[in-house]
Amino acid sequence: MPCTWVTSDLQLLLSLTLFLVAVNISLPVLVDTTAELYCPPVLWTTVVVATWEIVLRDKAPCFRAYRADTNETTSGNCTDERIIWSSRLDQNPALQIGPVAITHDGYYRCQKVAPNGNFHRGYHLQVLVPPEVTLVQSENGTVVCKAVAGKPAAQISWTPEGDCVTEQNPHGGNGTVTVWSMCYWKARHVPNVSCTVSHVTGNKSLFLELNQG
Repeated sequence: MPCTWVTSDLQLLLSLTLFLVAVNISLPVLVDTTAELYCPPVLWTTVVVATWEIVLRDKAPCFRAYRADTNETTSGNCTDERIIWSSRLDQNPALQIGPVAITHDGYYRCQKVAPNGNFHRGYHLQVLVPPEVTLVQSENGTVVCKAVAGKPAAQISWTPEGDCVTEQNPHGGNGTVTVWSMCYWKARHVPNVSCTVSHVTGNKSLFLELNQG
């Protein structure tokens, strides 16, 4: 429904701040899951306006707002249909994001305006992406372990340790990184090797029987 109060009454309400209570939270979330973000725990019967400000990477800030006395909402140029109100607005105006995508990396802040002040809770949301792990032996005998498109970058270790070169290749600005490690075991009889990929979303180990020919 149209909400002309957003550009007039809301700005006035947001400016009438007696004091500020702010909390910022770092929130890692696994990609393709559902995340819920909650406003500060203020007695709801005293709240006049609740506003979510959303600042995503490479996008202009947008907001969603709810005015309690008139039961009106506005989306304020927020067009991502995966970001919605998650509960009854007359009880708690939480946000729900689902399914979470890499593009949801950003800062989310709820502000509740009440007669005794403004109350804030902010979330630095970091989307985590598990890497795809592969382990292969090349024709020249070296072994390559890859952790493809993880976010953040994974770490690779070997058993047994060998002569290794490890590099990282970022993917175009979306925060994902491919890590690859190439090893060989010169003048050593090593029948099999394993690489372990360590990542905040979980660790994974792959085993390979080497071709001695």
